[in-house]
Amino acid sequence: MLGIGDAEYAHLEDKLQLALTEYYKVSDLENYEEILRAVGYFTHKYGKIDRFESLNEYWLEQDANIRTDFNIYGTKNDFVANLKQKSKMKEFFRKSGVSTVQFSTGTTRDSVDEFIRSAGFPLVVKPDLGSGASNTYKISNEDELQHFFDTKPEGVSFIIEEFIDGVILTYDGLVDIHGEVRFAVSHLFENSVMEVVNTDNHLYYFCLKEISPEVEEAGRSILKAFDIRERFFHIELFKSNKDGRIIALEVNMRPPGAWMTDAINFSYDIDVYKEWAGMIAKDEVGGPYEGKYYTGYASRKRHKHYTHSHEDIYRTYGDKIVNYAEIEEVFSRAMGNSAYQFRSPSLEDVREIVRYIQQEEG
Repeated sequence: MLGIGDAEYAHLEDKLQLALTEYYKVSDLENYEEILRAVGYFTHKYGKIDRFESLNEYWLEQDANIRTDFNIYGTKNDFVANLKQKSKMKEFFRKSGVSTVQFSTGTTRDSVDEFIRSAGFPLVVKPDLGSGASNTYKISNEDELQHFFDTKPEGVSFIIEEFIDGVILTYDGLVDIHGEVRFAVSHLFENSVMEVVNTDNHLYYFCLKEISPEVEEAGRSILKAFDIRERFFHIELFKSNKDGRIIALEVNMRPPGAWMTDAINFSYDIDVYKEWAGMIAKDEVGGPYEGKYYTGYASRKRHKHYTHSHEDIYRTYGDKIVNYAEIEEVFSRAMGNSAYQFRSPSLEDVREIVRYIQQEEG
């Protein structure tokens, strides 16, 4: 395995150093010419590169550029926009047969009139390009909509969607070079990440022991429509509180974030990255694996005052807690300033632990 990065080699973890045949340090990962030279050097020394991966949403376009320039297997420039732009994703959702969220890409207040008459308030606005809940807002009335158009950042394309009252269920896993799903799991988010970010609230979610048949069917149909191969996938779906419909929200062809790969490992007692590596290198994935636990995630925010201390939490639920860490400031708005992961064969157990961790004074 060959590595490219901007960190000093001596600062890499020991297990990463042991896994690397050679490491090429660049001064700036944003500088495409430096990455190009690094891959050119490796190609000259070792021959044609088999795969080029970062497993990170931020670098999807750069990864595609390198694959295109060096003719490396995987997503290239002619397709990567379909995995980045939410408006382009909708075409594939329609092709899959899965319901999707009504939307408009109108850039002025007047241009969205027809859409608003159809969708009604509330609405959600978000950048067409990008991941996470940054610059994503719920719009509840005409005044808020006008304020958005009056103040929206220049040079950023936005998409306006109907608001769905529901929970988010994910379909996450590995799809092989033949387009076959080799491993899959599902997570449940009952509080919106958009609301968490906009209100600076705490987040919780659960990795489930089983995938519901409706999520499995929708997820596989979407993967087939995109014809995605040999990748991690993370597909977000709404389940409507109104009528129970499964509605496609967005796709991310990368590992799920927010400690979700850790949750997968804790729920299924596996190493999902090892399974991914086996799939890439040997077209082999172990299993079939069964979910043994529900794994919960519960974050805390510094500005909130909680009933139970960190010591209380470990004293009460220490036998079920599998992970605790402080979170880097750059990720804290969505993920919290600190977070716990915990597991149990019972979903009600992990729900109770969430309530205990996030219970506020007063």
